[in-house]
Amino acid sequence: MDPDEFRRIGHEVIDWIADYRSRVEGLPVRSPVEPGWVRSQLAGLPERGEGFDGLLADLDRVVLPGTTHWQHPGFFAYFPANASLPSVLGDLLSSGLGVQGMLWSTSPAATEVEQHLMDELVGAMGLPSSFVGGGVIQDTASSAALVATLAALHRASGGKWRQAGVDGAETVYVSSQTHSSLERAARMAGLGEHAVRAIGVDSRLALRVDELASHIRADVEAGRRPVMVCATVGTTGTGAVDPVREIAALCAEHGIWLHVDAAWAGPAALCPEFRGLFDGVELADSFTANAHKWMLTAFDLSLFWTAHPDVLVDALTILPEYLRNTATESGAVTDYRDWQIPLGRRFRALKLWSVLRWYGLEGVREHLRGHVELATLLESWVEASDDWELVVPRSLSLVTLAHRDGDAATRAAMDRVNAEGSAFVTHTVVHGRFAIRVAIGAEATREHHVRALWDALRVKG
Repeated sequence: MDPDEFRRIGHEVIDWIADYRSRVEGLPVRSPVEPGWVRSQLAGLPERGEGFDGLLADLDRVVLPGTTHWQHPGFFAYFPANASLPSVLGDLLSSGLGVQGMLWSTSPAATEVEQHLMDELVGAMGLPSSFVGGGVIQDTASSAALVATLAALHRASGGKWRQAGVDGAETVYVSSQTHSSLERAARMAGLGEHAVRAIGVDSRLALRVDELASHIRADVEAGRRPVMVCATVGTTGTGAVDPVREIAALCAEHGIWLHVDAAWAGPAALCPEFRGLFDGVELADSFTANAHKWMLTAFDLSLFWTAHPDVLVDALTILPEYLRNTATESGAVTDYRDWQIPLGRRFRALKLWSVLRWYGLEGVREHLRGHVELATLLESWVEASDDWELVVPRSLSLVTLAHRDGDAATRAAMDRVNAEGSAFVTHTVVHGRFAIRVAIGAEATREHHVRALWDALRVKG
């Protein structure tokens, strides 16, 4: 494909994406196909190239029916994945440049645009100045959790972990509501499930600091070595917020790494009125927020900051001869290959840069505030209902509700809504009770979409 062919076909692809976005509201949110249907529609690989016409036709014939439409305004499931069109164009620019930014020398712009964005966001989000110079883009919060765990292990071992690995004495602390990526990180770091302590939660589903203190004390007395605590701002199930400041004080007392997972809620820190949720984050050793959830940036792009980049780099750095270069050896540049699990890295910052240049910080704030306002409206409707009730208080744009008649009625309403196709919601379990999560966050969602969901939930089965 030469540049002229790319230009012609590229227009067709952009037109297809634009047409898709303009009509996505008319498609069923959740794919209705049965397992194996998509594969049954696909032909074998061609021996000879056949152009793009057939591929675009297959997108309509096979891919769209087999797609759950995360950009649909009726998507209220899980958490949002805002692939705004400016970020799609930024992703295209990144792919078009085709750089591999593992070292500063392999693409100075890929490194320095990222550094600039991450440092600028520290101020824009009200994060501590200790994070300046400590920001890096990871693919997901799961990777951020893993690199935080490895840095914590390295520091707790006095630098010996890199050579000797774990010795079985290490412990990591999460709550019963912490995202599963933290337990996976512990497994991948070689700690095993026995090293993970799941701490109980209070009535608000926030981690109990008294129970955490008791577990840490017992582990220290037993000769174990507490390595890391994960506090969450906006848990997946209900949006609960752990008491970060109290947890941080306990971590400081014992020399434990504190990682704060704000994968969903983190972008809300752009709005000054929501920063109370992040009280104590300035005491954290690391912090993560997913721009690809609620910050209008196409998947995947997770923002990760640490107050100790030297520890992270020391834990992960390996410099074989084939990567040696003058810039690295000068010590004047950052090589992000030492800040992540893979060696190679995409120019992801272009997606985020495109978003911020198009919307501006105020535009992103309006996006966030609009969803919180819609959730507040839904919350008021639930509170006024005789049949439905809030299971926990609203958290930002997440509303968790259940039918007063019990789990069967709640589940039936969820299944009915999802089968109808104009909306998609998922569930959680709160204190043993089945509940529906309504996560408002799609870029195109407006009040009439939320009203339609509420009306659909209230239809008598």
